[in-house]
Amino acid sequence: MKRVEFFFDFSSPFAYLASTQIEDLAARKGASLVYRPFLLGALFKAIGTPNVPLFAMPEPKQKLVRADLHRWADHWGVPFRFASRFPMNTVKPLRMVLAAPEDRVSALVAAVYRAYWALDRDISADEVLVDVATSVGLDGAALVAATADERMKQRLKDVTEQAERIGVCGAPSFLVDDLLFWGQDRLLFVEKALDGWRPKES
Repeated sequence: MKRVEFFFDFSSPFAYLASTQIEDLAARKGASLVYRPFLLGALFKAIGTPNVPLFAMPEPKQKLVRADLHRWADHWGVPFRFASRFPMNTVKPLRMVLAAPEDRVSALVAAVYRAYWALDRDISADEVLVDVATSVGLDGAALVAATADERMKQRLKDVTEQAERIGVCGAPSFLVDDLLFWGQDRLLFVEKALDGWRPKES
């Protein structure tokens, strides 16, 4: 069966935008969707990228990037506001995704993203995470408790190491077979790859 792996961190606004589209894209192409939560900051440190690339950009580029976020949100027809708490510590919500039942991961990811990038909530706070998870029918308290489990800690490290190993340089990133795509504006390429497209340079 065709599949696409979605590498993401809740700290990335562009990954939020991608999250609003990737599930429908995969379903449209008859592909399974595998969520790969990873620690973007740890990856940046490993590959030598500034911890917050946006802040390392010159002011004119920062303004255009922020404008692009709103333009893409308008294009996709999804709510967006730039978070007042940025960057955000996303370790707990990422571990929650890994601890969640597989059939509820999509709903949880969407709810956490919405809380942060549409509602401007503090997704590092336990009470917020409990509320967000409970809102999609999960045991929020149990999932927050699971973030302290050594197995969840190791799984997040493992996915982060996997991301580095396959060449991920940021979020969102998508893996279709051996083709890696970076950026929510590459969803067209993801769709083409699921149709069997292979670019000539590959």
